[in-house]
Formats: sequence, C-alpha cells, structure tokens
Amino acid sequence: MGYKSLAECVADLEKHGHLIRIKEEVDPYLEMAAIHLRVYEQQGPALFFEKVKGSPFPAVSNLFGTLERSKFMFRDSLDKVEQLVGLKFDPMSAIKKPFQIPGIALTALTALPLKQTFKSTFSKTTISALPQIVNWPMDGGPFVTMPQVYTEDIEKPGIMNANLGMYRIQLAGNDYIQDKEIGLHYQIHRGIGVHQSKANAKGQPLKVSIFVGGPPAHPLAAVMPLPEGLSEMTFAGALGNRRFRYFYDEEGFCISADADFVITGTVYPQENKPEGPFGDHLGYYSLTHPFPLMKVHNVYHRKDAIWSFTVVGRPPQEDTSFGALIHEIAGSALPKEIHGLKELNAVDAAGVHPLLFAIGSERYTPFLKERRPQEILTIANHILGKNQLSLAKYLFIAAREDEETLGTHDLSGFMQHVLSRMDFRTDLHFHTNTTIDTLDYSGAGLNSGSKVVFAAAGPVRRKLSEVVPAGFTLPEGFHTAQMAIPGVMAVQAAPYLSHAAAVKEIDALNTEMTDQDFAGIALIVLCDNSVFTAQNINNLVWITFTRSNPAVDIHGIGAFTANKHWGCTGPVIIDARKKPHHAPELIKDAEVEKNIERFAGLFKAGDF
Repeated sequence: MGYKSLAECVADLEKHGHLIRIKEEVDPYLEMAAIHLRVYEQQGPALFFEKVKGSPFPAVSNLFGTLERSKFMFRDSLDKVEQLVGLKFDPMSAIKKPFQIPGIALTALTALPLKQTFKSTFSKTTISALPQIVNWPMDGGPFVTMPQVYTEDIEKPGIMNANLGMYRIQLAGNDYIQDKEIGLHYQIHRGIGVHQSKANAKGQPLKVSIFVGGPPAHPLAAVMPLPEGLSEMTFAGALGNRRFRYFYDEEGFCISADADFVITGTVYPQENKPEGPFGDHLGYYSLTHPFPLMKVHNVYHRKDAIWSFTVVGRPPQEDTSFGALIHEIAGSALPKEIHGLKELNAVDAAGVHPLLFAIGSERYTPFLKERRPQEILTIANHILGKNQLSLAKYLFIAAREDEETLGTHDLSGFMQHVLSRMDFRTDLHFHTNTTIDTLDYSGAGLNSGSKVVFAAAGPVRRKLSEVVPAGFTLPEGFHTAQMAIPGVMAVQAAPYLSHAAAVKEIDALNTEMTDQDFAGIALIVLCDNSVFTAQNINNLVWITFTRSNPAVDIHGIGAFTANKHWGCTGPVIIDARKKPHHAPELIKDAEVEKNIERFAGLFKAGDF
C-alpha cells in the first residue's frame, strides 16, 4: 500500500484486524516491552498504546511481528520490488531507463526521492517528551529501537549518496546532558562509519538526522541489504508505492517529510561518551562502551505523531519477522552476487551474526574420484568478506552436489549433513585475531575474536548416533551427557574458571575418551546445563555459537597441528560454557511480569 504516514498504516491495520488498541496508561519503563514480548510470543497483532506515561505521544509496536502482516502492508508492491532487487545488473540503471525492462516502469515512477521546498509542517518538542521506553532491567536508559539514521557523504553530498541505517539511539542516562545530548551506537562495517571517517578527516562535524515512524517502507529500507547502487531512499519509495519526500531545514539538516519524528544533531570528531548497557538481539546485554556523542539541535514531530518501537532480545523477536520479510524480497539476490553460492542462512536462533549456513557448488576437479572441499572454500572466503556477513564467527558450508534437496533452514538436518561428511583432520579452517560483531562478547574484547569454517564435500564418513554410546564414561567434572541431535552431544561441565583450567579439563576428557567408541559422535558441546542445551535445536545453536570464540574454545579428541593447520581425529569439542568476560543474559523482571497480568486477555493465543 502507498501509505502516506504511519497513522494511515495504523488505521489500515486496525480496519483489517491486524492491530489492537491499549487504552489504559502504560509505563514505558519495562511494562510496554513486557506486553509486547508476551503478544509477540503468541504471534499476536500490532499494538497501539494510546497513553504512554510521561509522554504526550502514543506509540505503536509489533508492526512487523508476523510475516503475514508484513506482506499485507506491502501487498501492492512486494512482487515489483522483488524483481527490482533481483536484477543481476545495476538496479539504478533500470530505474533511470525503466521502459527498457518489462514491469519496471511503474516501480521507477515511485522510486526516485522527491525533494520539496522547506515546509513548517512540523512542531518542535524535546527529547525528554518522547516516550522513554526501557526494554530490559539493566538497560542504561531509554533507547530508540526503530530509528532510521540518515547521514550524507561530506565529499558527495545529496540524498543519492546518503546512508539510511538502523542504529540504536540512547536518549538519556549515563553522562548525557538531558535534552542536549544522545548516544549513537553503530556496528563496524556500517555506511555511517564511512561518512563519519570522512568528516573526521576534514575536522568537521557530521550532520545526523534520525527519523522515527513514517510509512513502514522507511524502517524496512533502513535494514535492507541492498545491491550496490540502490539507495535506501530509492528502495523505500519503490516498496512503499510512494516517493521518499524530503526537504532541508533552516540549519541544513535533511528532514523526511513523512516521518513522525525527526531528531537532528551533530557528531564531532573523536567526541564520545559511554553508551549502554542494552539488551540486544543475541539474547545478552551489550555493555557500556564509548560511542559517538550526538549533540541535539532540534526535535521535530508531525501533528498526528506516533512513536514506533520494537523490543530486542533472544530470538525469535520482531526483528526475526523483519528478517523473514527481507529474505522474501532479497533471498535470491546474494547468490547472484557470489558466484557458486546456492543458498545462505544467517541463523536467527543463534542471534544472526554468530552462525551462517551456506550451500555452494563444488566443481573444481570433476575428473577426480575423490571429492573434498575446494570451490566451497573460495565461496566461504567470499561470504566472510561480504558486508555484514563478515561479522560471522561460524560458517557451515556444504556442497550442493552431495544432496540437491538440502536446505539451510532445516537447522538440524543441515548440521547433520555437514558433520556426517566432514574430515575433522582437514576441513576446519580458522581465521584468528579478526573482527566479529560489536554485540558479541565471546571474544577477547570489543569487535575482537575469531572465525571458523566447517566445510563438507564428498560422501558420508560417519553414521551419526542418536543415543549416547553404550558404556560411555566421563571424567570427574563432566556429567549428564545428552544427545541434542544425532551426532551432537551436550555434556554438562563444572563452571568455567579460566582458559588454562579449561585446557586441563579438556585434556582429562581427551584422555578418558581416547579408548572409547565414539564413532557416531561428531560434536561435543560443553555447557552449563546440558538438559536445557539439548532440549531443542534453537537452544543448541544459541548456547553453542553465542558462548564460544572459535580459536579459543574449539578443541578436539586427538587434536594436532600440522603445517599451521589445526585438526583432530575424533569428535570436535566446543566449550560453550559462560565465561567471566561474557555479558549477562536477558532476564525479565518478575514484578513487571506480575503487573502486566492485568492485560491477560491480550496474551491468549487465538483471541486476536
């Protein structure tokens, strides 16, 4: 639909039964987030909070809470946008010469941004008047969780070279001066970082505009992995069936004419303040670190402004549904960018960035009888050097020729396929002392960790066991072995003390297992609670891949190093216990959970 505003979208969703109103005043401190989480768990409707305690503005959440609702909002444009994103060549060429490509012409009419003359249609407010929503008990303050952060290239100004990204914004708390300063947190490899680097080099402040609300195409554009040359504003216009309208205010800041709120400000070179903690999408808190300080100039709002927010936490959450919609739109685009790649899945259950599953072609030596990973290693390197994919820690990659029907979204099936075919002596490939996700604390420091590729090509090497082997014994300190999936055993271990202590413990485990029959076991996961870890596949991938740093925490039975290549003869061991340097996991506030029982009618599945 070509929504002109968020209010128009809210009215449409309500009319068709996709949104409900909460008329009672709700506290933005933990309560709104708790209600959202309960409703999302039941795959419930979007939520319109009419009265937010301490703010004159209403708020909406869970707009993208189900794939069905997301597709409903874009029901008139989704097919055309999929065609645009899926073009193998420069999509901007198609927009500039639309009549040369069937079906693109009408999309092109809405794609190019529309600059308007300055309009005083916005009123002004303050940061403290905005809904001060706090999601988790240890959060450092209220955050904007559905922002669209706009910056321009100081060397190539203008909207066509601008970046629109979704980076969290801390509105208050820590050392920020109320209403005058806010915190801007972005992960490495983001477009805004390039813009800030160029501004820093010239000793100039970076102008930042933060849009909140607006048509739903706008926040989706801010998180969309777009082909080179296709700007977020262009994509927003095409997806929303409405050109992205903008103008510049009297201070030269870009203003989205359809946004509900716009916060403008400047980021000065090397001027940082502590930001965080914040409950994040890996299921843990990202801790307090210095991040860019934004000095607030103006806070604008439209007449019927609605504050848009989401709640971030251990997957699945609303951003899971965001990801499903992105896959619908662009799932076929990445394989066209990486030659030989058939399918890629950033595993949501593991927090997206820690774990990738991929399928590629293995065609390098068809004249040889013996097959081993070759081409898929080239593909793996390409994947780990690609934009946000470069933040991944674990990449499992298989050859499509071994099983044409294999899919990366069957987590258990895909892991079993890889583990049954791997040669642990040759098929693990490490990248040490490199960058990982800013939000991942499994490494030695911020953005610092390692990566590993599990590569599989060729015939089945081992039949994976579905049960713990008969007579299997463990040394002191290890107990409660549980089969999570065939071939993968979760073993409970004593609390982690240090890396040196862990090496001694695993040496004892190695000695104990050397003379045992573990042919059907491919992977042993050491954890703090093996029953929980083995309970389901989501628990398994979350515990295993968010609580381990590959180069430090991967061990193996019969481990060796040959020509600087690490391998092992027996099962791989991943130490996925909590470490002293890890961030705390997210735990709900019991008192708040009790308080929101007054909304119990909202939480019953099937009542929506």
